[in-house]
Amino acid sequence: MSRGLFKMRAHRHPVAFLGLAMMLGSCQTLPSDAPHEDPLAEAPPITRGLDASGLSTLLVAELAGQRGDYRRASRGYLESAERYGAADLAERAALAARFGENADLLEQAAQRWQHLAPADTAPVRLLAGLSVQKGDWDTALARHLDIVDRNGADELVPFLESALEAGAPPAPLLARLRDASPDPRSRHDIELATALLEAANGLTASARQRLSDLADETPELPSLWRIRAAVALDADTPARAETMARRGLAYTPGDPRLILLLAQSEVRQGNIEAAEANTDALLEDHGDSPDLRLALAQLYLEEGHTDPARRLLLPLTGNDSTPPTVFLLLGAIAEEEGETDNALLYYRQVPEGENFMAARASAARMLFERDRPGDARTFLRIERLRHPDEAPGLFSLEAELLDEAGARAQADALLDQAVDTYPENAQLRYQRAMRAFRHGDLDAMERDLRTLIDQDPENANALNALGYTLADHNIEGRLDEARDLVERAHALAPDNPAILDSMGWVRYRQGDPEAALPWLERAWAGMPDQEVAAHLIEVLWRLDQRERARALLQQSRQRFETHPRIDELLERLPELAQ
Repeated sequence: MSRGLFKMRAHRHPVAFLGLAMMLGSCQTLPSDAPHEDPLAEAPPITRGLDASGLSTLLVAELAGQRGDYRRASRGYLESAERYGAADLAERAALAARFGENADLLEQAAQRWQHLAPADTAPVRLLAGLSVQKGDWDTALARHLDIVDRNGADELVPFLESALEAGAPPAPLLARLRDASPDPRSRHDIELATALLEAANGLTASARQRLSDLADETPELPSLWRIRAAVALDADTPARAETMARRGLAYTPGDPRLILLLAQSEVRQGNIEAAEANTDALLEDHGDSPDLRLALAQLYLEEGHTDPARRLLLPLTGNDSTPPTVFLLLGAIAEEEGETDNALLYYRQVPEGENFMAARASAARMLFERDRPGDARTFLRIERLRHPDEAPGLFSLEAELLDEAGARAQADALLDQAVDTYPENAQLRYQRAMRAFRHGDLDAMERDLRTLIDQDPENANALNALGYTLADHNIEGRLDEARDLVERAHALAPDNPAILDSMGWVRYRQGDPEAALPWLERAWAGMPDQEVAAHLIEVLWRLDQRERARALLQQSRQRFETHPRIDELLERLPELAQ
């Protein structure tokens, strides 16, 4: 299929259940961010006696909340909570911070709330949700296990399904779960969650045995048959998955997630007619909503069946509230079927918003691939006129496609035109700077990056790019300048792995490999790519940690299909490979 718009099964994370299954099952969600008419109306009342200073702080917080200044309101409530040790005030601070969309302040308030009300699981759930938003799945799992310890039950399996669906690495989650000491009340939930993560880690035999034991002990256990069916699907045994789904339906008739898994197993076996009967039943029983039709269509597309997907999607195109993804998928289906004009028609109907640029990229790339570069450029030019707010991004896309087609001179000219037209647009100027870098024109790259930094002294990407380049090329007399630029970038984005890599590399260039090592190790943990690997290998070698260096070299050569920086390192240090 074309360019991965249809996520094929081979590229899916093991046991990362379809988002549809969780939608149908009403699984765990984070607290809603939708504003209420009065966001603090349901907050606990203030009942404690106050001195003059405390009363003033709270009055300011109350008035700030009424004016919509939730940051000031949250800070006022938090100050009062800390002063009086009142959990209710900390909860109120957290509510205000949520509506102020201030994640740092929300985390601070939730932590204070948890400290003041250690028996309350609400702040723990809130902190777990914040960890999820940051992609810190290990901490989120630790917080869920904390809830399990307190209550003996938690939505642990749905949380882990969501984590796997979002791409969380399963190995550290499994290690964390195995270290847990479950309350007897939660043993079955822990066993189910462990089996789920074992399957995600490729430990299929262990997961199957664990699930089989649970089936013998408590066959009516919620989620058991669903997980057994999903594990069978991931092991590419769809007939077994069908059996598991049917057995689960015997215990919970009409369970939409089991019906979905049954349909998936039938699709995998080529029983499309039976699968469509089941998906039709889901539509009939759970409301023929656009979201459900869209998710079911994606089920078929993941298995490479475009016709039933198209049949599900086409009825959605006749109203004014068609989800943009419908047009994107119909365009991809038409493209797959060789219907170029229909594909263009669908792609152009995706409105401005989340999928706008993906649709235009698909359309233009399709035309390039079909030897119609002139039509592709005309299409993008017209789209710039139709959507002037999206014009910088469309310029950037066209330059990228010209580069991919080997038309460097045309890309140069187009990008120069775009930067001249939109001189304040950081994306275009940064793109031009990076192209200059790739083509060895460091002076041109530095000019554009300097302009970006002048326009926005807090542009961490530009600061890091310039500092790293000066360090990487070991430009004489400029390493102190490079370090200053990178440290400014780090102050703005302290957890950015690319910047962590630069922090280590500039220290190495300054002759301090010991100081470089911890930075590079952190960068590798957050962004394991071949360039960071090359830096870390070289520093390990210089520190006489030869075994670690060679082990990482071997791992990287196996992990990355191409590794030019590692190849270059081996040319300079051939003894690494000995």
